[in-house]
Amino acid sequence: MRVIAGEAKGRRLKAPKGHATRPTSDRTKEALFNIIGGRIINAKFLDLYAGTGAIGIEAISRGAEWLVLVENNPRAVRVIMENLQLTGLADRAEIMSQEAHRAVKMLSARDKKFDIIFMDPPYMKGFIERGLAEISEGKLLAPGGLIITESSKLDVLPEEVGNLRLVRKEKYGDTVLSFYQES
Repeated sequence: MRVIAGEAKGRRLKAPKGHATRPTSDRTKEALFNIIGGRIINAKFLDLYAGTGAIGIEAISRGAEWLVLVENNPRAVRVIMENLQLTGLADRAEIMSQEAHRAVKMLSARDKKFDIIFMDPPYMKGFIERGLAEISEGKLLAPGGLIITESSKLDVLPEEVGNLRLVRKEKYGDTVLSFYQES
């Protein structure tokens, strides 16, 4: 696993031992950032269920202004810290070591807005629907912002949640990226 492009291009990232995280493949990550394109420049980026931090770190490397990584697994949080140090990007990132739904409530209470929100929760557990609803209710998405979810091809995701609607869906093997915007 490595940073594909930008400031930290080519840097290898660490991952916790075992199966506690499920890193996004380089192929899917590259496709994701090709779709996002120039929207990443100066964006405020939220990475929910951050795992190794690879997606958020890629965002900062490619020009995002600020990154918040949310992860509740203590081993994964330590790896995220190490990866931020390895890439030299720690000064533009905040790590929230807690469950995603609590972090969303805290960020909402702080009136934070994000241009891009990425969610990659454990597959087929209903976390995406709950997360989308909480993001919508908490008004975390900046005007014109984008929420991207990563899920299994077996997950059935809603067309609409609150004020969010599905605008694009792309499949890469067993993985699906779904894109939501405010309607």
